[in-house]
Amino acid sequence: QVQLVESGGGSVQAGVSLRLSCTASGRTFSNYAMGWFRQAPGKEREFVAAITWSLGRIYYADSVKDRFTISMDNAKNTVYLQMNSLKPEDTAVYYCAASLYSRRNGYTSKDFQSWGQGTQVTVSS
Repeated sequence: QVQLVESGGGSVQAGVSLRLSCTASGRTFSNYAMGWFRQAPGKEREFVAAITWSLGRIYYADSVKDRFTISMDNAKNTVYLQMNSLKPEDTAVYYCAASLYSRRNGYTSKDFQSWGQGTQVTVSS
């Protein structure tokens, strides 16, 4: 089992930046990739970004790829999501997730087995 703890959410004005962090503990060596998802009220959970531990392969949703950056610190078992130029439509609960799988063509929520509790990001105009 992998335990994931997110931090860094908050309420901000449009245009500013936030950085989310996700620290993994437990059987972290078993996981191949880490990802970020978000879920806005009344909407389905959507993929935001993912990164593989070993090769550092990165994937982004089209809606964020020019504004968000995913990165990792292997020594700290921590994955970050730097979010710049935030928009009101970025408002959501953001979840960190861990996957056992290698997916060359990208990831969906079904590929992830462990999930964090989520952190709220609210962007006002």
